[in-house]
Amino acid sequence: MNSTLTLTYFLAGALLINVLLKLWLNARQVRHVAQHRGEVPSAFANQISLAEHQKAADYTLAKAKVSQIDILIDAVVLIAWTLLGGLSALNAFVLAFMAPGLWQQVVLVLSFSLVGGLIDLPLSLYQTFVLEQKFGFNKITWRLWIGDAFKGILLGLVLGVPLIALVLWLMQAGGQYWWLWTWCALVFWQLFLMAIAPNVIMPLFNKFTPLEDEALKVRVNALMQRAGFTAKGFFVMDGSKRSAHSNAFFTGFGATKRVVFFDTLLQQLTPAEMEAVLAHELGHFKHRHIFKMMLTSFAFTLLGLALLGYASQQIWFYTGLGVMPNLMGGNEAVALLLFMLVVPVFTFLLAPISSWRSRIQEYEADAYAVSQTPAANLSSALLKLYQDNASTLTPDPLYVTFYYSHPPASLRLARMQNA
Repeated sequence: MNSTLTLTYFLAGALLINVLLKLWLNARQVRHVAQHRGEVPSAFANQISLAEHQKAADYTLAKAKVSQIDILIDAVVLIAWTLLGGLSALNAFVLAFMAPGLWQQVVLVLSFSLVGGLIDLPLSLYQTFVLEQKFGFNKITWRLWIGDAFKGILLGLVLGVPLIALVLWLMQAGGQYWWLWTWCALVFWQLFLMAIAPNVIMPLFNKFTPLEDEALKVRVNALMQRAGFTAKGFFVMDGSKRSAHSNAFFTGFGATKRVVFFDTLLQQLTPAEMEAVLAHELGHFKHRHIFKMMLTSFAFTLLGLALLGYASQQIWFYTGLGVMPNLMGGNEAVALLLFMLVVPVFTFLLAPISSWRSRIQEYEADAYAVSQTPAANLSSALLKLYQDNASTLTPDPLYVTFYYSHPPASLRLARMQNA
């Protein structure tokens, strides 16, 4: 069997395993949540009402149904782009209007992104305006959604086109080690975006106002001094105009670091609980989780680019994935898109490792928070957040292994109580 057919069969087999595994995990989650819908877990019987528990179960089941459709659509789209010749046809279409070259390849990447966005649009709209609306979480209006979409497209063009052009140019002109220079460019670009996000990008979509609660500011300042953390300021984000979900986070780095609270969070938690939530976030800072995650991301990006550097020089890489390359060159955009399409199929089996690592970090951040604030405050805050976000208390354990970046409520709260 030649290399072309080997890759074709390998992709088809891997995709089949990928889809069946995801559907099986989804079915396990549905079955497990449905089986426990009728009774609140005993550990939460005095804190969570049956109605709240059932709402969380119904919300989880509704999301699982959408996820099932999404899994099947993604598989069909992947086959259409690759083995059925969709990417090859799109490339030929763009070449019919433009001469081969750097900008033709940039247009190919943009066209691919546009088609992909249109394919994803119906399900995305359903999730926002039907599913989230049904459970009382959606607050965004059509006018605001259209405005966000327009700003997102414009921002993507302003920031994305130069990056795409740079990557494709490096692939053409960077020589044998183009992947190394491209990696350096991507690392710089990501750090640049992190630096400008708080003051340039995020204000395009949300309003940030200084925190006015003086009592909370005193608590927060004292906590941050104990942690040795400095920030440019404390801000409240108007997250309620889009969703009833809530959060708190740090953004930026260096001189641009700031603490951000969703306005919904301020409405739900007491100052003591807010302090505990912030202590958890500071736990990530003290354990250098963000820095470690960035290093891991950079390492995998380097590995991926090196692999792409090899694959893009192999004829079978293109033909085995449904594309006939231009033997005279100019295949950089096609190689990049093919690689981005197929890599997730083969990396899904690594999901339990990254999810496990993330859950360990959450436990570490919880432990730090409990060392700085009373455990009861963090426990009550987390329980409120689980309630308000309709997070199920009874997820399937194997589903958790693959998908949950945060430990389930029962395990998380039990560990805090035993600390």
